[in-house]
Amino acid sequence: MDLPSLVVVLQAALSPNPAERKAAEQSLNQFQHTPQHLVRLLQIIVDNNCHMAVRQVASIHFKNFIAKNWAPLDPNEQQKILQSDKDMVRDHILVFVAQVPALLRVQLGECLKTIIHADYPERWPRLLDWVKHNLQDQQVYGALFVLRILARKYEFKSEEERSPVHRIVEETFPHLLNIFNRLVQIENPALEVADLIKLICKIFWSSIYLEIPKQLLDPNVFNAWMILLLNVLERSVPLEGQPLDPELRKSWGWWKVKKWTVHILNRLYTRFGDLKLRNPENRAFAQMFQKNYAGKILECYLKLLGIIHVGGYLPDRVTNLILQYLSSSISKNSMYTLLQPQLNVLIFEIVFPLMCFNDNDQKLWEEDPHEYVRKGYDIIEDLYSPRTASMDFVSELVRKRGKENLQKFVQFIVENFKRYDEAPVEYKPHRLKDGALLAVGALCDKLKQTEPYKSELEHMLMQHVFPEFRSPVGHLRAKAAWVAGQYAHINFSDQNNFRQALLNVVSGLCDPELPVRVDSVFALRSFVEACKDLNEIRPILPQLLDEIFKLMNEVENEDLVFTLETIVDKFGEEMAPYALGLCQNLAAAFWRCMNTAEADDEVDDPGALAAVGCLRAISTILESVSRLPHLFVQIEPTLLPIMRRMLTTDGQEVFEEVLEIVSYITVFSPTISLDMWSLWPLMIEALADWAIDFFPNILVPLDNYISRGTAHFLSCKELDYQQSLWNMISSIMADKNLEDDDIEPASKLIEVVFQNCRGQVDDWVEPYLRITLDRLHRTEKSRLKCLLVQVIANAVYYNAALTLSILNKFCVTMEVFNLWFQLLEQVRKSGLRVNFKREHDKKVCCLGLTSLLALPGEHLVGEALGRVFRATLDLLVAYKDQVADAAKEEEAEDDDYMDGFQTDDDNDDGDGSDKEMGVGAEDGDEADSIRLQKLAAQAKAFRAAAADDDSDYDFSDDEELQSPIDEVDPFVFFVDTIKALQASDPMRFQNLTQMRDFHYQSLANGVAQHAEQRRAEIEKEKMEKASATAAAASPS
Repeated sequence: MDLPSLVVVLQAALSPNPAERKAAEQSLNQFQHTPQHLVRLLQIIVDNNCHMAVRQVASIHFKNFIAKNWAPLDPNEQQKILQSDKDMVRDHILVFVAQVPALLRVQLGECLKTIIHADYPERWPRLLDWVKHNLQDQQVYGALFVLRILARKYEFKSEEERSPVHRIVEETFPHLLNIFNRLVQIENPALEVADLIKLICKIFWSSIYLEIPKQLLDPNVFNAWMILLLNVLERSVPLEGQPLDPELRKSWGWWKVKKWTVHILNRLYTRFGDLKLRNPENRAFAQMFQKNYAGKILECYLKLLGIIHVGGYLPDRVTNLILQYLSSSISKNSMYTLLQPQLNVLIFEIVFPLMCFNDNDQKLWEEDPHEYVRKGYDIIEDLYSPRTASMDFVSELVRKRGKENLQKFVQFIVENFKRYDEAPVEYKPHRLKDGALLAVGALCDKLKQTEPYKSELEHMLMQHVFPEFRSPVGHLRAKAAWVAGQYAHINFSDQNNFRQALLNVVSGLCDPELPVRVDSVFALRSFVEACKDLNEIRPILPQLLDEIFKLMNEVENEDLVFTLETIVDKFGEEMAPYALGLCQNLAAAFWRCMNTAEADDEVDDPGALAAVGCLRAISTILESVSRLPHLFVQIEPTLLPIMRRMLTTDGQEVFEEVLEIVSYITVFSPTISLDMWSLWPLMIEALADWAIDFFPNILVPLDNYISRGTAHFLSCKELDYQQSLWNMISSIMADKNLEDDDIEPASKLIEVVFQNCRGQVDDWVEPYLRITLDRLHRTEKSRLKCLLVQVIANAVYYNAALTLSILNKFCVTMEVFNLWFQLLEQVRKSGLRVNFKREHDKKVCCLGLTSLLALPGEHLVGEALGRVFRATLDLLVAYKDQVADAAKEEEAEDDDYMDGFQTDDDNDDGDGSDKEMGVGAEDGDEADSIRLQKLAAQAKAFRAAAADDDSDYDFSDDEELQSPIDEVDPFVFFVDTIKALQASDPMRFQNLTQMRDFHYQSLANGVAQHAEQRRAEIEKEKMEKASATAAAASPS
């Protein structure tokens, strides 16, 4: 397509007629891969005679095409752009990037970023020479613009990948310094000068972010840069030309320069302000930085904060960064000495006013309460907030320098409280009271630990906080709820005071002002956690749930979901009557959050975070009612649409949470429904396509399908699940690009098939053994070797004769058993086994080896029989010891738990549960739920098996596994096998006994005695279970 025709097509792409726009898009897509197309787009972008809208459309197509095709992710993909076109684009884009309007420069900048990341330095070696030349010419802006993109490529690179930075710095920084020097000397500089200084600062920032280039470690060079940076820092920002609009003002060029200067100085202070953090080779440089610059920067920062003191303007981000620097300076004696003379003015006249409710807060509260709530709970906003930085500064001050500052700051707060109390109603300083309450909340950790304040907290709450629940001023009601939540965990001497606070917070859920309702829900979480008598909450539980869900319909906030989780966690099975309604409301909230997140398309969108929270809360509900399987039948239809949609690529952000829900439903439902079986192919497809990192999570529901729906797994013809599983496992096991860790769940799934389908999958034994042996030959990590050997052990237990015949067919029998015994015999200096660490691993090996002993004589002869016999005895003894140790540990843990449970009243204040975010939904439940937690842990089967290969800890996680072999006692199985051998082949049995030395004779006797003991215990357990069942069935 020639140039004029392309212009016509681009104009059509702007047409208000949908049909014309679609035709234009199709035409652009059709011709985009033709030679010169990219070059012609660039010609249109830089043509000043062309209409701006057409140039903009061309720039967007140009950017998108380069992003997709300049350096394809797949190295084997055919190149879509001719090398000659690439050369032409590289040569010309540099010339025009500075000349085009800002609107187009943004798009060309993105293109340059893609090209530089792909081509520099190997395929674009002349780029740096162009930059260096133009830094000395009239094209300074273009050179700085390109150098910024080039420097940013290496901003976060590791040391090995940063080597090009040294040449970039060496070639360009002397010229940057000269340019910077000239720019700061200009009197009454234009705004364009600010743009140039800002680019220089950004280049410097990218170059020093991870490591200071060696050229800058030269004290003379570094000093030259610091003089210029401090010059910019100290220089007043021109008043003329500053926008009146607050949003435009903070983005104004000269304030941007100030912000980037502060960024750089803070970064340098982070790296060189503390000698303890420095590498020995940089210690001298750090000492020089502290001596010559740290204090000077502090003085400049205090002067800048003085602007606020006299009512001037300082951007929020600059204020935040300066307060971060001051917070870091508190612990350093030399810096604190400089700070001390101005500390009172700083705390009481600058920092405290920043903590108070202000005009901007009032405007947002009234005009957009939803945005007020979002900003208040957004951790990203905290990075920019002077209020958050002020709270952090005060907290750090009383934590590190409390002796000199805590008393006077508390006294200051008390004076503000008194001033408020004494003022007439119409003149009460509501905003000062708000700041004082915020300060009290910010200091909660310190005040709860320090006398005499610790003893006075309840009185302080009653006198100064709780009255504000009835304040006519909304933001004081909200702040009262927040502060009450911060102190919910203290020991109230009068439980009526706790009850009053709780009821006030609950009343706040119905407040007419949205921010009050949200802060009340946030505070409620702490009260639920702190509540010792659930009867305080039980009568109002339905009301609480209704109000929380009403609020979730209004705002997307993950803290609301956290509160809901805490309530569910606290009340456990009592939530059963509400479980279906809770899940329905959470599912509806989830869909709303997902729709918002998709519309906003932002990584840190609060809707996306809240969506994750909704799914996590659903899991908490499912766990709380896990002993009530009939509820799962009711809940499943509500959750099915979520599971179906989110097990596809649409659900990558919430995949783990959705898999957990699938796991709970497949393990706790009375049976696995056909609707739930319809999710199987979605998980298999995801695993094959993109979800290999989630294989350990996918393993859990697949295990549940096979173990709890065995008949359907084996018999279904509409979808051959056995073939589907084989296709997936064989593909993964054969994939040479996958690490050993990625393969582990595959071996565990084969184990699940062999154990649950015993005698029913004979045709699959050979294929599964073949891929297991193939992978075993390539495996390096002993951990995966053990898991693959366990597959063979499971096959032997499944059918010993069949398995041996297959191993003989593959001519690997001796090789496999030698490896197995080698792995069994490896021990550490401590005497602990290197391999097969879990009880489960040992048991599988015991059952496999014992099954070999049951084979007829021709299968296992002579020394081989004795070797298997001795290895089995050793393993049984190790298994017995490990089970006994685990029982002792569990008994000790139960004792410790009950001790803690009985003395809970005495320890209420010292367990860290008074942190802002509270204990959290995962911190445990009441004593009678320990067994429930272990049952629920089955839904996360195998997960804890990922211990490090080099660990000396001989761990046991068998409580997290459930399989058919749980019902098989290895000692009874061993003794019964030996007795059967004695009866069927007395001569072979006699040969076996003659092979035993005294040590193994003793082990055999001990195992036999233990087997009889276990037989008696098992019989007793059966009788007790039968009695309990009969008692439950009989009429009361």
